[in-house]
Amino acid sequence: MNWTAVASIYRFEMARFFRTLMQSFLSPVLSTSLYFVVFGAAIGSRIDEVEGIAYGAFIVPGLIMLSVITQSISNASFGIYFPKFIGTVYELLSAPINFLEIVLGYVGAAATKALFIGVVILCTASLFVDLSIAHPFAMVLFLLLTCLSFALLGFIIGIWAKNFEQLQLVPLLIVTPLVFLGGSFYSISMLPPIWQKITMFNPVVYLISGFRWSFFGTADVPVGTSLLAIGGFTCLCLAVIWWIFKTGWRIRS
Repeated sequence: MNWTAVASIYRFEMARFFRTLMQSFLSPVLSTSLYFVVFGAAIGSRIDEVEGIAYGAFIVPGLIMLSVITQSISNASFGIYFPKFIGTVYELLSAPINFLEIVLGYVGAAATKALFIGVVILCTASLFVDLSIAHPFAMVLFLLLTCLSFALLGFIIGIWAKNFEQLQLVPLLIVTPLVFLGGSFYSISMLPPIWQKITMFNPVVYLISGFRWSFFGTADVPVGTSLLAIGGFTCLCLAVIWWIFKTGWRIRS
């Protein structure tokens, strides 16, 4: 393992993040505050509790997952797409490093950025509502796995995209709706029975459910199932990336 190469890619990607640190910090703070104004104040005034939890606190895990997932995808996809766009990706392919080291550098940086955003949102949310984390270790585990798995997905999207429009296509038209329909701001048990069954086909449900369990000890699906789902999704993304580098799909063309 060429750790020097991994560290070089990682530092390069993180340097871009630190150049816009204030923007990266203010954006999640403002968006979280707006969500609390709209959902916490407007809707929360009509919904006191969900499953015995104050509505303002109930939506916090969903808010964190929404931002973490979108940031993981956007950071990783842009990180690998831009070298492909300007042609410097061929320098990576010709360098004495393997695909795993390239993935570790780009995905590790994207996951770190998303983790930072998640922590910022958690701190911001604690200013609005009283939060208690029932299972801190599980919360960190779910957060790390989510950052990692969706950064891998973003890496795949960055390789697949042929232009900047395609780079935003999957996050805007597929991922964001899945997050909103995955129980971010409501409990699956509040839906009619038929919609509860349909919602279980949404993979984001398992992430949000497991993450919410780490806060409040309640979940829409078993925690073991949530861990199995995110673990399987991570393995699937790794397998796709391995195939991409083996065949050169959308890289060497």
